[in-house]
Amino acid sequence: MKTKLRTDITVRDLCEGFVYNELEGKGLYGLSGKLTIQPEYQRNYIYADGKKDVAVIESVLNQYPLGLIYFNKTMDGRFEVLDGQQRITSLGRYVTDRFAVKIDNMEQYFSGLASDKQQLILNTPLLIYECEGAESEIKQWFRTINIAGVPLSDQELLNAVYSGPFVTLAKAEFSNSQNAMIQKWSAYIKGAVNRQEFLQCALDWVSHGKIEAYMSQHRYDNNICELKTYFNTVIDWITAVFTDVEREMCGLEWGRLYETYHNTPYNPTAVSQAVHRLMEDPYIQNRKGIFEYILGGEHDTRLLNVRVFDEATKKKVYRKQTEAAQRAGVSNCPLCAIGHEANRTRLWKLSEMDADHVSAWSRGGATTIENCQMLCRTHNHAKGNR
Repeated sequence: MKTKLRTDITVRDLCEGFVYNELEGKGLYGLSGKLTIQPEYQRNYIYADGKKDVAVIESVLNQYPLGLIYFNKTMDGRFEVLDGQQRITSLGRYVTDRFAVKIDNMEQYFSGLASDKQQLILNTPLLIYECEGAESEIKQWFRTINIAGVPLSDQELLNAVYSGPFVTLAKAEFSNSQNAMIQKWSAYIKGAVNRQEFLQCALDWVSHGKIEAYMSQHRYDNNICELKTYFNTVIDWITAVFTDVEREMCGLEWGRLYETYHNTPYNPTAVSQAVHRLMEDPYIQNRKGIFEYILGGEHDTRLLNVRVFDEATKKKVYRKQTEAAQRAGVSNCPLCAIGHEANRTRLWKLSEMDADHVSAWSRGGATTIENCQMLCRTHNHAKGNR
């Protein structure tokens, strides 16, 4: 790959003909239309937070170095931003009065700045490496130079590697903060739209975890029908089964849960009642596990991490059972004591026993000393919820 260092481009040159898409939240063009600021392999613009974008302008005003910027020179002599699009977009947005910066204790837009400060910004030269190479070289270089600053997410890197019509359409659907469905999806998907986490989730669901292979296979597709259909099918299934929206639902493995349970019929009213009952149970420590617990027929209590008996309770119950067993000449495990095997009279050590609910927690049994018994581990593992 060829590289050439350029110092002849100023902020003024860069912002000439700057175009910003407010709806999609990305810089489109600059350098009099010769520069594509956010090619499809680039991440979304994430500096519009009133901190990072402001810091870029403050750096220029203080004449601090902005760091290297990398352009990819395309076959037609135009340029694409390889690295620096966050800084470039911040400069363009400020020069076109999209946000204000506090200067001399006053919030000031570019058009309201003193002319000397305006010229200081516009005349600032930039350090730009102009790169030329094959697509594979450019994409590898893109990975390399983006290991600093705000790291690229895995999905942002995959978008770069497999850029094409499929990624373009997918980002327009799942990485667009203006999509009216984002609020609904946010109840079940954790993350930020502009960091590609909604797109990553949709791809994860449809590919059953094989995102990269799926993107490679569909890179040049001119539609995302399968992706959208599968994603919406999962969302519709969730909302049909769980009529209540709980904050603990956000970020669950809904793709896996759909694949496992979508052929099972559910009564939404009964499911809702179960959710409320379990959410109010003080003994459940993992409320995120409630939903899979219900989908699985309320059998696997390991999903809930039900609060166990504390050490003081176990020692007290162990002592009481052992003393009673010694007087009766039987095992201190109640189930061994009524059996016919060799352990019928065995006195187990505390370390060889587990605390157990006499009345199973799943049947309403409380995690209290009155409902605690010590069983040998063999019997405790065999007992389950019976």
